[in-house]
Amino acid sequence: MQNLTTAQARRVVLAAQGLHRPRLDAPTSRRAVRAAVQRLQVLQIDSVNVLVRSHYLPLFSRLGSYERSQLDAMSSADPRSLVEYWAHEASLVAPELFPYLRVWQRRTWMGAGSVPAAQREVLELAILDLLDRGAPLTASGVQRLLGGDAERPADGWGWRWTAAKRVLEDLFARGEVGSSGRTAQFERLYAPIADVLPDPVLATQAVGKVEALAVLAERAAGALGVASARSVADYFRTPVQETRTALETLVRAGSVQHITIDGGAEPWYLHPAAAVPRKALGRALLSPFDSLVFERDRLHRLFGFHYRIEIYTPSERRIHGYYVLPFLLRDSIAARVDLKADRASGRLLVRASHAEEDAAPDTAQELAAELRLLARWLGLDEVVVEDRGNLASALGTQVGMQVGTLP
Repeated sequence: MQNLTTAQARRVVLAAQGLHRPRLDAPTSRRAVRAAVQRLQVLQIDSVNVLVRSHYLPLFSRLGSYERSQLDAMSSADPRSLVEYWAHEASLVAPELFPYLRVWQRRTWMGAGSVPAAQREVLELAILDLLDRGAPLTASGVQRLLGGDAERPADGWGWRWTAAKRVLEDLFARGEVGSSGRTAQFERLYAPIADVLPDPVLATQAVGKVEALAVLAERAAGALGVASARSVADYFRTPVQETRTALETLVRAGSVQHITIDGGAEPWYLHPAAAVPRKALGRALLSPFDSLVFERDRLHRLFGFHYRIEIYTPSERRIHGYYVLPFLLRDSIAARVDLKADRASGRLLVRASHAEEDAAPDTAQELAAELRLLARWLGLDEVVVEDRGNLASALGTQVGMQVGTLP
């Protein structure tokens, strides 16, 4: 069994994720955007917009400035090369993955189980008929056209949905209804799934669970480069034990191979297309929902970086901040920053900045340059570093020294 050192495995991961090289200082082409999306396989969607919608950030991390409208068009204009479905979480994925993901869809907790069966049946027929007859609709648009009970339940923190919304989500999870895009308010636009997919055959394609898991496991292994079975399963949120079985089948077929890291007892899996660069020279701010940081145990094992999202933590108990982005510098995660786009004043606010214990001496300088690039991409005029965190003083100095880099 081949053995990699932790440092080698780290570089394999960064190369597989497209984060091992410096970005080109040139306009990003549509082809480059498509290639980056294909490499990652999945772009997680999240509604938080304190900085920018999360699915836009992974491409900035890997490509630098690019037109967000290019990504929008891929998921909202026919023929779509990306569709929204449940993957890691709500995500943009290649349409051909839809039948394989649908087989393993298990998010029943957000469906229509609490809606009485008779009411659910009536609503399903009415919603499908409504969507068949007209343009894509938001959940509120469906509710308005259907009329009836629009009252929200009194309980159910965060998910106080009407019965119509629950039935819509149930149809979406079952793959009978899809999303033709999102509104400016980030509301999903529902439409018949055959209208959303570029090839309507995908809407009815029958795939067995074993076949589906083999496809998903191989795709995840390719995007990760090297990973444990748990990390591979987490990529598309498939069951760990079944994913491990699929990986062992792929090993026997030569599609992935066993590997150890630093001679450890636990077998990991290496994709044969994975490269082992001699150096990693990239630099990037990573979304809290970036695929490099999906699986926290793997992140800690390879990078020594303990990361938790604190959005849902009460403010007085937060350690690093509300919307905290890890900062990748070469082959280590050197710092983390709590960021906010103050669009009204045109400022990128660094609410807190913390360096890791083993951060390189040039961390503040490199992070300042990255923040200015991010601000420019977001159309903000200024970076403001607030005095919180062990990196704040040095970072503020560096940002001040680089003030001339923004137009």
